[in-house]
Amino acid sequence: MTDRAPLRAPSWRDVLQQTEHALACGALRPFDTVPHVIDDEGVRFLVRQAANLARKEEAAKLAAKTAADAASEWRDPFSPCEEALRVGDIGERHFLLLNKFNVLAHHLLIVTTEFEPQAALLDAGDFAALLACLREFDGLGFYNGGAVAGSSQPHKHLQIVPLPLDGHPVPIEPLVEAARDTAPYRVPQLPFGHAAAWLGDATSFEAADAFDTYRRLLDAIGIEPFDVLGAVHQSAPYNLLVTRRWMLAVARTAADVDGIAVNALGFAGSLFVRDDAQRRIVETLGPMSLLARASRPA
Repeated sequence: MTDRAPLRAPSWRDVLQQTEHALACGALRPFDTVPHVIDDEGVRFLVRQAANLARKEEAAKLAAKTAADAASEWRDPFSPCEEALRVGDIGERHFLLLNKFNVLAHHLLIVTTEFEPQAALLDAGDFAALLACLREFDGLGFYNGGAVAGSSQPHKHLQIVPLPLDGHPVPIEPLVEAARDTAPYRVPQLPFGHAAAWLGDATSFEAADAFDTYRRLLDAIGIEPFDVLGAVHQSAPYNLLVTRRWMLAVARTAADVDGIAVNALGFAGSLFVRDDAQRRIVETLGPMSLLARASRPA
């Protein structure tokens, strides 16, 4: 693979066809949610709440199973993956997979074909795979760098959800665009430690350029690289958000706030809650304060 011969990702039509097949055979298990909008600091946060008791109980059982799996011998769910969820290859090193338990429609995973650790830094090849997807369809790519950042699997995988988000633009994008400056820069309204870069049109980027921008953002938030058996790892947990237009990195300190799990999507302005009690916590704290408590100070 060279920058002159970009990787090819499965098309949006491929995603739709595989989704239809996976739903029909029961491999795909989407969560029905009720959407809420909470305005905070000029951002219209999208808060999705589990829609019914049965799914809430299923979510609780899934969480319990995840905890039990963590305490037992680990089995890699990506090797082999569930074939009905596999959309297709992205070059030789990555493949595109439907997220089995999805809250957002057409939530996809960009997974390394061979096992690589989630705690390893992303590299130019990972960005080549992400950019290949963004050339096929507009989306919000993200990475949960470690368990504290919201990752549930140690096998390296980026994630991507199509834009708009169920008809909504990315909630924080107007703030990121309004503050745009020479990268890395800060967005004054965001009360958590972060660094941003305005890309303009990432579909024209070479993977090496996207990788260089990513490393500059990590440097700005204090995430240092270190070697583990020849692989470059992260020094602390973080989240990364990437669209065709901008990139944002956030340093993390806590996996949840008052029981509400926070992953990269939270910093884009999209949160998931299990029930009324969790939604009231978000309303009482305010989404921005919740995110600030899960990350380093601004």
